[in-house]
Amino acid sequence: MPQHLIYRDAEGETFGVVPLYLKGHSYGEYIFDWGWADAYERSGGKYFPKLLSAIPFTPVTCPKLLIRDGAETIRISKVLAGGLISAANQHEVSSLHINFPPEAEWKLLGEMGFLQRLTLQYHWKNRGYENFEEFLATLSSRKRKVIRKERREAVEHGVEIRMLTGETIEPRHWDAFYRFYMDTADRKWGSAYLNREFFALLGERLSERVLLVMAEYDGQPVGGALNLIGNDSLYGRNWGCIADFKFLHFEACYYRAIDFAIERGLSRVEAGAQGQHKIQRGYLPTYTYSNHYLPEVDFRRAVENFLARERRHMALEKEHLEQGSPFRKDI
Repeated sequence: MPQHLIYRDAEGETFGVVPLYLKGHSYGEYIFDWGWADAYERSGGKYFPKLLSAIPFTPVTCPKLLIRDGAETIRISKVLAGGLISAANQHEVSSLHINFPPEAEWKLLGEMGFLQRLTLQYHWKNRGYENFEEFLATLSSRKRKVIRKERREAVEHGVEIRMLTGETIEPRHWDAFYRFYMDTADRKWGSAYLNREFFALLGERLSERVLLVMAEYDGQPVGGALNLIGNDSLYGRNWGCIADFKFLHFEACYYRAIDFAIERGLSRVEAGAQGQHKIQRGYLPTYTYSNHYLPEVDFRRAVENFLARERRHMALEKEHLEQGSPFRKDI
């Protein structure tokens, strides 16, 4: 349920906005708080509904405190942060969460009393490569050989891969991709919270911002990867496949995304969280951020202690993962 926060002056001029939702669950957020919800409810509280500031279903770092150009950024940011706390108290919710803000916004909210959480995603960064081979040249010899082998074997049995965007994406492609999406949800015992209409609307309203990587075998679609195209980044979102082809996942999700980013001059590919196998394909661990406001004192103290330990663990994990970087030592 939309509960967007708007800050206007006495003349009615809008100076700041925060996207905000009242939610009865935690699906589609990518900052996981199911353990918090369980603990809160076992202690006799009611965790849901809660307040969330985020882009639905989209783990992308971007500002959540939206401030008018030319306005006093710090002052209005603090006003909006105070407004968020007031909204949480007014709704009498267990918690308010701000997912994937930029680091500067994360720090400012921390100064305003919001708890701070660190998580990890895997991003590929474009260092001005002219082509995929130039990217490979920055990797160790052994990693280059592995990637070339994977790319070759992914298509050597007759799989054809198409890169579709804009008007080249037809309803039949969305029909196929929806089948892949549902198959993935079924096999992983997940919740398929996106329906067929969502993909129809995505194609209708944002097709120029969509990169659909479709794999076909014997003229039939067998797998696909959905990406969203930002102004300077490519965001990998969903993958599904109804046939077994070795290395097709790596080719469709990671290598073709790199091809596209190099061709378009995009600075990075964000492949999302989880999957340490991404490191060997050039996607390195990168911090992502979230803030949390918990009105109940004992609950806040417990979560605050947990987050302090978790931040130390994340720093150690990032350092450990970076030791497995495929890049040459001189890069």
